[in-house]
Amino acid sequence: MLSQLARLSTEADGRYATAEELQFLKDYFQSLNHRMSAYKKLQASETEIMRQVEAQMQSLDPSLFRRGANDVTEKCRGDIVRVLRHSAAALLINDTERLRDRLLLWLQTILGAVQVRNSANVTYDVMKKVLKKYLTVEETNLFFPILDINRTLLGK
Repeated sequence: MLSQLARLSTEADGRYATAEELQFLKDYFQSLNHRMSAYKKLQASETEIMRQVEAQMQSLDPSLFRRGANDVTEKCRGDIVRVLRHSAAALLINDTERLRDRLLLWLQTILGAVQVRNSANVTYDVMKKVLKKYLTVEETNLFFPILDINRTLLGK
């Protein structure tokens, strides 16, 4: 939304915005209750969500949190939590452009450099399964497209 507001401010400079240009605001306010509800659920349940995601990932592929002989569980957990928190913020303010530009493109480079991008597919598949236990259908309809963006940018 912040990116859309900035763009609208520039494009409508010196004139009134059209109904079409303002539609994103109407859509946002219609979904605001679901966005706030999902955000609060993610915030309140983050520890348990992360515990379940990590456990399921470990059961699928124990090597996901290993780099050679090194256990990188803490580093991976930190990255996943960081992306989850930024994704929740993107959900709340409806601004995936900021998420992409401020976190995902940077993290994409880092993950590619350390050759762990293959775990993103598993991470976001598992996360969706876990989050279905916490979020309503309306909330998942708003949040899962953000997880798909994460998967696309951070995966192979």
